[in-house]
Amino acid sequence: MAAPVDMYSIRDLSRDFDVTTRTLRFYEEKGLLEPERLGQKRLYTAADRVRLKLILRGKRLGFSLDESAELIAMYDPESNNAPQLQALIDKIQAQRQRVEEQQRYIELMLKDLKDWERRSVKAFRALERTDNKQD
Repeated sequence: MAAPVDMYSIRDLSRDFDVTTRTLRFYEEKGLLEPERLGQKRLYTAADRVRLKLILRGKRLGFSLDESAELIAMYDPESNNAPQLQALIDKIQAQRQRVEEQQRYIELMLKDLKDWERRSVKAFRALERTDNKQD
């Protein structure tokens, strides 16, 4: 006799992963999750839980849904998944480079903002002193 397969409702996944049921339905529409249907009720398998975990991890890493879907689709339980891992490494490296570039830009912007704030405060104080002398 086969062991019973764990099944999860949409509310279970929503609560467990702190996402809305609307988000889960959206992922279903995109083909990222494939719950079984029992009338109007959606039943998710352990594999759906893993896919959701990977989707949310990809989101945290800044991957698009399409990128996450591409990586998830590459999974093959019959192989060592070296192509999937290489694709993941490539995407991580590209994303890290983008984020590091954004970080450099933000650091430069912060430096410029501080500089212009200092200059503006100095000019404002000079105006105040001039106005006070005229009174």
